[in-house]
Amino acid sequence: MKIINRYLIKKFIGPFVVTFLFALVILLMQFLWVYVDELVGKGLEIKYILRLLFYASATMVSMAAPLAVLLSSLMTFGGLGEHYELVALKASGIPISKLMAPIALFCILIGIGSFWFSNAVTPQAWMKMKSLQYNIRNQKPTLSIDEGAFYDGFDNYIIRIGKKHRDNERIEDILIYDHSRHQGNTTMTYASHGTMSITPDGKYMLFYLYDGYFWDESRNDNSKESRYPLNRAHFKEQYRRFDLSSFELQEEENSFYSTSTKAMSIEELNGRIDTIKGSIANISDEAVRAFYNSLHNFQAVKTHQLSAEDTAKVCIDSVLSGYDKHRLQNIFGFANQASYGTSGNVRYTYEDVKFKNESLWSHQIEWHRKFTSAVACFLFFFIGASLGSIIRKGGLGVPLLITVVFFVIYFSLSLFGEKLAKGSAVPVSFGMWLSTFILIPLCVFLTRKATTDSAIFSAEEYTKWFEKLKNFGKKNRS
Repeated sequence: MKIINRYLIKKFIGPFVVTFLFALVILLMQFLWVYVDELVGKGLEIKYILRLLFYASATMVSMAAPLAVLLSSLMTFGGLGEHYELVALKASGIPISKLMAPIALFCILIGIGSFWFSNAVTPQAWMKMKSLQYNIRNQKPTLSIDEGAFYDGFDNYIIRIGKKHRDNERIEDILIYDHSRHQGNTTMTYASHGTMSITPDGKYMLFYLYDGYFWDESRNDNSKESRYPLNRAHFKEQYRRFDLSSFELQEEENSFYSTSTKAMSIEELNGRIDTIKGSIANISDEAVRAFYNSLHNFQAVKTHQLSAEDTAKVCIDSVLSGYDKHRLQNIFGFANQASYGTSGNVRYTYEDVKFKNESLWSHQIEWHRKFTSAVACFLFFFIGASLGSIIRKGGLGVPLLITVVFFVIYFSLSLFGEKLAKGSAVPVSFGMWLSTFILIPLCVFLTRKATTDSAIFSAEEYTKWFEKLKNFGKKNRS
């Protein structure tokens, strides 16, 4: 039996590794499709793109693992059934439940590894990925000054080059607008020809301008007059330097993403959930105390020395019967102001509690997600192994089709349950485990059918069933 177990695990590991990498590639292609606009035109070095893809792939491990388990188990047991190896093993007295046992234990280890990875590695990888995305998004596009176009890549400067020679250094008909004073096109430099080059360290772009003019029509900031004097000068040679540091990728860690739920481990999520629950309880208690304090401030209640709880038992006419008209107007005016203040506090408290509840739901959803993705690895194995032994089709075609169908159903149910949990329609635990609750009966049903050699996917069986139904209908009519 040990030899058979080793043989089955070897048959499973190969397809699992291949399908796991295949699933990661598919998910990465989806990631690139969404964020390709942020990467194009930035002149990024290949190391930054590879680093971004590496961080993104680390965040997708928990999603790729169940998909790989489902596809690889389908391929393994489907191949065994297609080559009549399952028949031979059953004929030797080994039930299919014992054949599933070693791979099931291996899938439990995969689930545990997936949970550990999503708890320890994925939060850090997600935070680094988002920080790198933020830096790439804020990086300026590649430096490219085209001939005859106005270029605004440099801060507070606009440059137009009339003609560029083939060496991309000699230039003619140069215009430079200086907007550093934020007064419009009041400062301009023109040169008939010149050269442009980048320093060896890549930090600056140098312009050497020849035979040109300089105009300055800006107003002096210290002058109170509204006149704009014109300064004009001719030069034979002028030197300009522009900083290129903004075109380089600034690798900075953004602490903003560290507070996101996706960047937290189980321990951090537990701490945040307890803190938010305590904050909601404190806000509710303060709102109740503020309401009773407003009742105590009511002058009529204070005069009769009634507690806030007793006011509900006393008729309002008996409380106010001893006051004159002027006094009653003051009392009702004070009550009106107090009611407006109380209603404002209630609205503010409601919005505050609503915001904190949404934050609480998001933390709880992320907490449950780490477990559901790990449990899905175990459940998907039984679905894949049972369907593979029933269908008895190996290869990649049929297993891939079945995998896509089941994974889409599981993913749709997961999204549906998550939306229910976010809207407080159901408890967060029920919404996040809804897809798992539906998978468990399906696993039990398919495993039972596989162990009893049921032909639920056999076309002949359904043809015979329809024939019986047809004959039964003819007998009833006769």
